[in-house]
Amino acid sequence: MAEPSSPSSDSPVHVPMMSTAYAERVREWHESAYAQARAEAGSSSGPGQTFDYLGRTLVVPPQVQPITGVSHLLGEAVLAEVRDTDRVLDMGTGSGVNAILAASRSTRVVAVDINPYAVQAATRNAERNGVADRVEVRRSDVFSAVDGAVDGAFDLIVFDPPFRWFAPRDELDAASTDENYRAMTTFFRAAGRHLAPNGRMLIFFGSSGDLAYLRHLIDETGFTATEIARRSLLKDGWQVAYSTFRVVARDRWSS
Repeated sequence: MAEPSSPSSDSPVHVPMMSTAYAERVREWHESAYAQARAEAGSSSGPGQTFDYLGRTLVVPPQVQPITGVSHLLGEAVLAEVRDTDRVLDMGTGSGVNAILAASRSTRVVAVDINPYAVQAATRNAERNGVADRVEVRRSDVFSAVDGAVDGAFDLIVFDPPFRWFAPRDELDAASTDENYRAMTTFFRAAGRHLAPNGRMLIFFGSSGDLAYLRHLIDETGFTATEIARRSLLKDGWQVAYSTFRVVARDRWSS
């Protein structure tokens, strides 16, 4: 997941597009999920966790989003979607997992994240999995280090944004929180300028975030989304759904 930077003092406050009771349930869910993730990640000075995932081996430091039980919903979509001619951007690459999967098909992959620990992890994991020559890893706040004049347009953008709109307390928390959805809003309002004419996006999101706001951004910025993978889980008596969406420009879908 992408790690947002601190918003400016004049950033708008996100008003959840859900009931107050549901928003409070999301906050409770987040606290529980963060505590579990922190316990599993271990000490910030520790070696991190090693995952065997879709045929790849990934080492994820404590400050970076780990592989989860629903990560495959996006990972398998990446493997199915990427063409050998695609230029791919993995936004918020984290451990580099989706960039590495994309590089099994494409030779032109750019992976970006604002978290310096993620940039380092993605670089090492690309080397570990033999695709370092296919993946260029950069530190970037959303598109800040993606230059259209130099990089050209991307055929596919992969984005696993932070689900919650809260202020993060550390790097690991920032993998799942994006204060007031600054980064996600910035992403959608700029994405069209970085997509090729027939470009598409794969977006992963869950109902433990403001899914209605995600759909609002997709519609507001001229895109349309098709759900291509979904899994529902029951935790603490609450049903939560995770989905991968294939997103394209609305005029392309209509035609």
